[in-house]
Amino acid sequence: MRISAYVYAFDGRCREAFAFYQAALGGEITAMMTFADTPMADSVPLDQRDRICHAALTVDGQVVMGSDGMPDKAVTPAGFSISVTADTAGDAGRIFTALSNGGSITMPLQQTFWAPQFGMLVDKFGVAWMVGCDPAP
Repeated sequence: MRISAYVYAFDGRCREAFAFYQAALGGEITAMMTFADTPMADSVPLDQRDRICHAALTVDGQVVMGSDGMPDKAVTPAGFSISVTADTAGDAGRIFTALSNGGSITMPLQQTFWAPQFGMLVDKFGVAWMVGCDPAP
């Protein structure tokens, strides 16, 4: 079984967001499909066909997916965070800094009782993230 996050929060900025996430997290963008690329293209208004219907970023076998969605269905993400557990404290710091660029930090990256580094932020696209690393064995 796999469980993946699918974010419908980009309202026209999905391509930009996934390029940002790839720069921050690494990995490979494995899908970037516009509404014009789908069988439903004819039912989508012409000015909306370049919106992203489906995007996927694969990082170490894990997938984050997203979509611009349609303007009449745009949502503001709330009540969840995408959690990243980095391999090292240094990686956690690099990822946290990259994801927080242009966003807002809700909990600075710091040592906690459960992790050598942990912090929370909302990125410039409005998506909440938790970034940390596990203690060394």
